[in-house]
Amino acid sequence: MSEAMTDAATMLRRNLRHTVRNPSAIIMTVAMPVLILLLFVYVFGGALNAGTGSGDYIDYLVPGVLIMTIGYGATTTALAVNRDMTAGIINRFRTMAISRSSVLTGHVIGSSARTMLSAALVIAVALALGFRPAGDALGWLGAAGLTALLTLALTWLGVAVGLASPTPEGTGPFTLVVQLLPFLSSAFVPPDAMSGPVRWFSAHEPFTPIIDCLRGLMLGTPVGRDGVVGVAWCLALTAVGYLWARLLFRRDPNR
Repeated sequence: MSEAMTDAATMLRRNLRHTVRNPSAIIMTVAMPVLILLLFVYVFGGALNAGTGSGDYIDYLVPGVLIMTIGYGATTTALAVNRDMTAGIINRFRTMAISRSSVLTGHVIGSSARTMLSAALVIAVALALGFRPAGDALGWLGAAGLTALLTLALTWLGVAVGLASPTPEGTGPFTLVVQLLPFLSSAFVPPDAMSGPVRWFSAHEPFTPIIDCLRGLMLGTPVGRDGVVGVAWCLALTAVGYLWARLLFRRDPNR
């Protein structure tokens, strides 16, 4: 166990060095959500605020933008893992006397830390733009925990997609899904404001209860059953991503 942890720490340092040498990964993860935040606050906010029932649209918007930040971080992870696979780096690691699991663990921990940093920067920008959450310290602690849990879930899914894709272009469907689903959730308007089939899909997709739970924790409003459903979705996605990634890693023909 101690050797596995040491190997995982080594892989983590490798991934962090790659991040430092390639700051565009963080810039991209932060820049796109911030641009979306600015677009919906200053362009669409006046028209959309009437349907949210909230005092200030940015207070309603920020939890959904945080989910998009996590999604962008997961797509970066998928590309990084796929780059290691297609470049033969992971195959080289397999021939070395290191823990097999450390390769994936290093990617997950490093990518999760980068995504959480990006989420904190997005919140800082939102506060500068007028975001005024009313949640207490316990609520913010719960929001941070839920954000970390979803980050872990989508990161493991990103690792699995990176392992499964034969080329970087093969990660495109995953990128499309994690970027499109927030638009079909309660991120920008309540599901009740949507039309028939879209309303049903929005009410039952994974991101809606997670966003509603984050919104309640940040704004100090009741969370209700969204907390249980949101955590359940995060745990389920984590299990799927982890088991899928481990299965793909073990089934690799070069192992």
